[in-house]
This record gives sequence, C-alpha cells and structure tokens, in this order.
Amino acid sequence: MRAQDGRVMRLGVNVDHIATIRQARRGRHPDPIEAGHVAERAGASSIVCHLREDRRHIQDEDVRKLRAAVSRLNLEMSIARDIVAVALEVGPQQVTLVPERRQELTTEGGLDVVKLRRRLGPLIERFRGAGIIPSLFINPVATQIRAARQLGAPVIELHTGRYAEAISATARGRELAALRKASQLAAALGLTIAAGHGLDYENTGAIAQIPEIEELNIGFSIITRALAVGMDEAVRQMVRLIAEQRVDALQAA
Repeated sequence: MRAQDGRVMRLGVNVDHIATIRQARRGRHPDPIEAGHVAERAGASSIVCHLREDRRHIQDEDVRKLRAAVSRLNLEMSIARDIVAVALEVGPQQVTLVPERRQELTTEGGLDVVKLRRRLGPLIERFRGAGIIPSLFINPVATQIRAARQLGAPVIELHTGRYAEAISATARGRELAALRKASQLAAALGLTIAAGHGLDYENTGAIAQIPEIEELNIGFSIITRALAVGMDEAVRQMVRLIAEQRVDALQAA
C-alpha cells in the first residue's frame, strides 16, 4: 500500500453512479463492471463501489462480479451486519468503513471512530483476519486519526467534502490546511493515507500536492465527465491531472 517515493499517487475510480443510471430503468446497462474494466485500462489503480443498505445503486451481485473482474476492489460500506456479511463473503482487497444515513444523497461526513471504537475494533480485526485491508473514512481531525491508529486500522481516507464545498478562498484555504496537518499526523503515526469526496477536475490539484496522501478516490466528477468524453478519456484526464500536480509539487519543494 505504501507509495515508494512520494511521486506516485494512485487513483481509485468509484463506479456507483454508473449503477445509478442503470437502476433508473432496472435494466442491465450501463454496466459498472464494464466501467471498471475501462477505468483500469485508463490508469485507475483500484475500482471503488459503495454497497448501501438500501441498494440504491450498487447491488450485491455487482460487488461479486467486480471482485472477479478487476485487479483491486475497494468496497465502501457501513458497519451494518448484513453489509459486513457480504464483504466477508466476497472478500474485496480493501473495505472502507463509512457512516451511512438512509436519507442522505451522498456520504455527509467522516466516521466517528472515537464514538464507535467498541464496534469498530472487532470489525477491523475480523477484516484483517480475513486478509482484507480495512480503511476508515474520517474527518481530518487529530482525535479521529489517533483513534484509528489505536484500533489497528492500517489505512485512513480523509474526508475532503468540506474543502470541496468551501465557497470562499479563505474557507477553502482553511480546509486545505486542515487536510495537510491531518496528513502529516497520520503519516507520522505510520498510517497509509487516502482522500476523497467531492473532488473534481478543478479542485483536485491542491490535494494531489499533499505529499503524504497516496491515493485519491473519485467517482461522481469522473462519471459526469464521461458523459461528454467517454469513460476512458475521463479517467485518463484525471490520471494526468494528478500526475502533473504531483510533479509540480515535488519540483517546488
């Protein structure tokens, strides 16, 4: 999981909203498995999907097919018992534990690791025992990062939603500083760091320049870009953007 020299930043492509379009007609197309294949060929390091409790987009069978079809599957999931059972049955390479409310349009914040530590600790052990890498999706807050480390989670994903949604330059700068500080702390604690939520072709560059972050997980903006230029080109554009920003940051350092 660890990047070798800080130069390479991986991209995980979330295919949930391919399934959202399919579920509008309850048909077979477009196919998130095909989208996963295309994204991998275009340079994605992993394919991400979120099996929600209400099954609003990704279905159980999608998870099984993606596990068999792609090189690396990162399953986003709540800690609900039936979802945990699916994850343990399918055995993705990684699970990312996220908070979930039925009414939300998309994930609204990070998991409260401090509050849920008694439930999360045994789950992390179960996943690690099954050979699945557990990651915790958390806000860029020191107490949450330290709690994740104490529970034995090897990976965290920093929630970038507040940064992405910031309206003013001042607010955006404040959120970016919080992400930088959180990344430095997590790296000092030996955690592998990913980041995601709300990232697009305009705001990803600054996140890609944070050297401690090793992976970005992006879905909605890539899928919407794909409507205009195709999935292959949409992923390639994001891969190039991340790589260029990474190189620029290293040259400026």
